Amino acid sequence: MSTNLQGKTVAFLVAHDGIEQVELTEPWKAVEQAGGTPRLISTSGGRVQARDHLEKADTFPVDATVDEVSTADFDALVLPGGVANPDFLRMQSKAVAFAKGFFDQAKPVAAICHAPWTLVEADVVRGRTLTSWPSLRTDIRNAGGTWVDQEVARCTAGSNTLVTSRKPDDLKAFCQELLETFAA
Repeated sequence: MSTNLQGKTVAFLVAHDGIEQVELTEPWKAVEQAGGTPRLISTSGGRVQARDHLEKADTFPVDATVDEVSTADFDALVLPGGVANPDFLRMQSKAVAFAKGFFDQAKPVAAICHAPWTLVEADVVRGRTLTSWPSLRTDIRNAGGTWVDQEVARCTAGSNTLVTSRKPDDLKAFCQELLETFAA
């Protein structure tokens, strides 16, 4: 399958702090290498703080805030993980609405590690099969989803496709699957 993302713009939605750096940078590089344009969208402007687990890592400049963009501006969405990142996002109604908008507009979404917490809050996991960091298993099941313990899960429900992975060790498979899904 082709993984050419030429002409496609991909939103990476993050909070101001707590993003697992490798779960942001590896998919970002994959999108760029496939010819796509990644854009960092956050709940506030300036720079966001990434983490290497709980330790501070690099900061990254925000391209736009959720107040300044619409899901119509993008072809796909990536939700990086980290423990704090999705926890912050799910408490921000505009961030949750932004993520939900991709499902409403039948655009593909990819989420890794703890990122499905934002999708649980958006009420979009019901009837879907997905994977995540194992501690989210009960949250996903309680939200009506089916949790599986596998490297990557791809679920098409309705006209929207969701790609999920468990952890940084799954990034190679996650990036390949999201590229194939976003290129379709």
